[in-house]
Amino acid sequence: MIPFFDAVKNFEEYFTGTYGIRFEPWPLFILAMLLILNAYIWMPGVVSLSFSMALFLAPVWLPFLLVGGAIDLWYIFKKSEFIAAQKYVLLEVRPPRNLVKTPLAMETFLTSLHLTGGESNWWARITGGVRPWWSLELASFEGQVHFFIWTRAKLRSIVEAQMYAQYPGVQITEAIDYTRLISATPEEWNVWGCDYWQKGADPLPMKTYVEFGLDKVQKEPEQTDPLASIIEFMSSVGKGEYIWFQLIIRAHKGEKYSKTKSDGKPHTWKDEAKDLLKKIREETRDVYVDPDTKKKTLGFPNPTKGQLEMMAAIERNVSKLAFDVGGRAIYIAKPKSFNAAVITHLISLYKPVNSEGWNSIESTGWLKNFDDYPWETGVDKRKDSFRRHLVEVFRRRQFFHNPFYQGSHSPSKIMVMSTEEIATIYHIPSASIEAPGLARIRSTTGQAPENLPT
Repeated sequence: MIPFFDAVKNFEEYFTGTYGIRFEPWPLFILAMLLILNAYIWMPGVVSLSFSMALFLAPVWLPFLLVGGAIDLWYIFKKSEFIAAQKYVLLEVRPPRNLVKTPLAMETFLTSLHLTGGESNWWARITGGVRPWWSLELASFEGQVHFFIWTRAKLRSIVEAQMYAQYPGVQITEAIDYTRLISATPEEWNVWGCDYWQKGADPLPMKTYVEFGLDKVQKEPEQTDPLASIIEFMSSVGKGEYIWFQLIIRAHKGEKYSKTKSDGKPHTWKDEAKDLLKKIREETRDVYVDPDTKKKTLGFPNPTKGQLEMMAAIERNVSKLAFDVGGRAIYIAKPKSFNAAVITHLISLYKPVNSEGWNSIESTGWLKNFDDYPWETGVDKRKDSFRRHLVEVFRRRQFFHNPFYQGSHSPSKIMVMSTEEIATIYHIPSASIEAPGLARIRSTTGQAPENLPT
């Protein structure tokens, strides 16, 4: 059975996407109250009997309702308490000018962040423990592009050690939270933002750095890095304009699918991959009709080249470690500097890695919810409310937990991506990317020799 709130959300998404009609829940509530009142006027005896029966049976159904709600609130309270008690740090990563590394280095770095501690047993979950999550960020300050990694302060040493191991010449420094250096309020700034989600099934990959030939070091003129277009775009904004982008990641354990297998274990993206591969294999077999018995049977598999490549890509993708991923971008500008063309680019930010035959990343949610149809009432106030909430969620780097859980009624917003996919759209750029706004250090730094005289 589909939960009530999920059914309401599906209803809203259908009418919004199909007819451009925005569904509001409060008119439905008012209509329900009017129907009950109407029924009481015409059939007072029946309505009174119904309420009497519900009240009489309250000792049966009310405890389940109260206990279930209390347990949910307990989990939310304990998790919020645990999250608030942690200390966090924002690290800026500045690459050197002569960096020669492929995205494979970032993929190796990401494997070290695949940590599931904090939710290893039922007691840890009851007491509010949550596994760590990370925010991989790109920020453009009036055309100056910077790389950041947000993490728990206790895990800072892991980030620094693994980053230096894969990128020996980078410079890592603790940074001030740039999101709090400006007010970003709708009264002073124009704010537009969206989330990102995968259009196809999670195990189906997009075009990764392997398809771009970046799994091997190439000559600079021959390199085609999909991240270059994103950095160039973020470098193009001018005075009074800011673009913030983040990928919030945590180790995947199957929560997105909200179901379990027969053995009680969570249904993960590998299980979804098996279902997807089974469906593709069935499509490769034509139905054969015996001319004598008229009996229908499946013929010998005859996959096309595209189907073979798709199955191989799915198997390669799910062989890597997986993360739950929440993608988000915000464009903030002074009213005089606001450029609507930036919104168009944010909507199609990931087109370089999208594939019509495989998977694609598309924009969704937040300010993209508004179509500005004439029958949409109170749009300006709702937009301002969305803008404030969007900035607050970005500042808190939240995606997976209440009260900023983006998957409770819209699980499609949570993407499940392999380390290979994440490394394609977020990696420390090599010297081949020469965007003028990309902040690099002039020379590499290193430790002093051990044999220096004291």
